[in-house]
Amino acid sequence: MKQKEIIDGFAQLGKLMCALGEKKDWSSFEIGVTQVEYESLQTLVNRQISYNGWFTKENVRKSLLELGKLLSLEELTEWSREYSYVELPKKIALIMAGNIPLVGFHDFLCVLISGNKALCKLSSDDKTLLPALGEHLIQFAPALKERIEFTEGRIGKFDAVIATGSDNSLNYFESYFGKYPHIFRKNRTSIAVLDGSESKAAIERLGEDIFSYFGLGCRNVSHLILPEGFKLERFFEGVFNYSSIIHNNKYGNNYDYNKAVYLLNQHALLDNNFVLLRESEDLFSPLAMIHYHYYSNEVELMDYINTHQEKLQVVVGNNFVPFGSSQCPELNDYADGVDVLKFLTEDLN
Repeated sequence: MKQKEIIDGFAQLGKLMCALGEKKDWSSFEIGVTQVEYESLQTLVNRQISYNGWFTKENVRKSLLELGKLLSLEELTEWSREYSYVELPKKIALIMAGNIPLVGFHDFLCVLISGNKALCKLSSDDKTLLPALGEHLIQFAPALKERIEFTEGRIGKFDAVIATGSDNSLNYFESYFGKYPHIFRKNRTSIAVLDGSESKAAIERLGEDIFSYFGLGCRNVSHLILPEGFKLERFFEGVFNYSSIIHNNKYGNNYDYNKAVYLLNQHALLDNNFVLLRESEDLFSPLAMIHYHYYSNEVELMDYINTHQEKLQVVVGNNFVPFGSSQCPELNDYADGVDVLKFLTEDLN
């Protein structure tokens, strides 16, 4: 199978994903599926919340659109050009998380575009979207039929593993898959650095980094680093447009629970009725809560970042990743900074 066939297939899939993400009307010329197939996919998008209460229609469409925009013919060609193409494909087991919709898609893309075979062990929290997209990818690139396999159960024979999970999962990964060539991922989170010059619009964009996907992703900001003297009223004013998040039952339950527990334990909290702020240097914060602490100089700031580097996925700020874009990685923005395509095309051969 030629790599160009795979790139063309994913480029066509990207058009379909963008159309679904933007909730466009069916157009056979643009997206390459029948009206019945397209409407079936729209129904699947709408049904996700019945499988996983975090997967609202808006969040699923957001994921489809952000991923779909990456799959242009030009970007895929330019990205893959830097790597060799595997002529003798190996079977790569992908153990996928389910915290946000299609969180394992990039690994799926990397395995196939490198010339390898994907054996996908799906999370029970996200078990229908990727197989549905995979069916249409095969429709666009039929030779991939022999290179894609999905399972929710025990995985069979494979040559290497890419596994994503929690810190607790890491022991399981090491025990069962450590003898194979592997990439193991565990808990990470993201932070935002403010310098005090931010406009209200910039802080509103920061709200996207915090609240998109309800804050469940490793690219979601869970900790603010603020300059001494920063008035937190500016933060609350900037993120006010995200207040409707509290109406999601699962998010609202986490907010109520964490508020009750921390107040019961006499922790000081700031509260705007949809997110809690707690002053703490702890990197990770509970859902519906943001930790924050102040810095007095650049050395102090960078010391904190460097100390926690292994647990950081993204640093957002004026001199870092732009506000509002933490959930919009490019094709070469590899999770945990590990070059997956290099692993698949060079390290395994």
